[in-house]
Amino acid sequence: MEVKVLDITGKETGRTITLSDSVFAIEPNNHAVYLDVKQYLANQRQGTHKAKERAEVAGSTRKIKKQKGTGTARAGSAKNPLFKGGGTIFGPRPRSYSFKLNKSLKRLARKSAFSIKAKESNLVVLEDFNFETPNTKNFINVLKGLGLESKKSLFVLGDTNKNVYLSSRNLKASSVVTASELSTYAILNANNLVLLESSLEAIEENLSK
Repeated sequence: MEVKVLDITGKETGRTITLSDSVFAIEPNNHAVYLDVKQYLANQRQGTHKAKERAEVAGSTRKIKKQKGTGTARAGSAKNPLFKGGGTIFGPRPRSYSFKLNKSLKRLARKSAFSIKAKESNLVVLEDFNFETPNTKNFINVLKGLGLESKKSLFVLGDTNKNVYLSSRNLKASSVVTASELSTYAILNANNLVLLESSLEAIEENLSK
């Protein structure tokens, strides 16, 4: 598929670029997308939750009342989970929520995400640009030129560009990543995807394996 290349003012440069159909025009696999996004979100969880169980609560193990004759249920210690201050029954313990996915499935999920954005016409190819110094105002001007100042956007660079990254860091609705840092979640979480020309080769090379 052919896409027009825009400059940072949002105007056409008069050039077009051909995107690989095997990456940007496949039939999306929704289940692969679901699994990849699920894994990404699971990996964000710290898993440090913890509640003290009966054996871990501080307190005496002395029998608090006699076994019979009280008219109430038997009770062995103050750490009984049924009492206030007692242990938690089967409480949460520290654990890892991560799980394994095959590389081929993750590649399929990213290709599906790209294809969804291309099908929705929410994908833009932008010529490479740079700033002399980090400047948020300059980055906002780029967003205005593309009509993205009020939308959630993801800029994909071919290589690390410190000035562009720092210029966007204060903007909640915009993110800047390199082609090697892309995830299915990041692609789908943005309303608009902006690919710099230098990122296309790396993207197609990574997803064509």
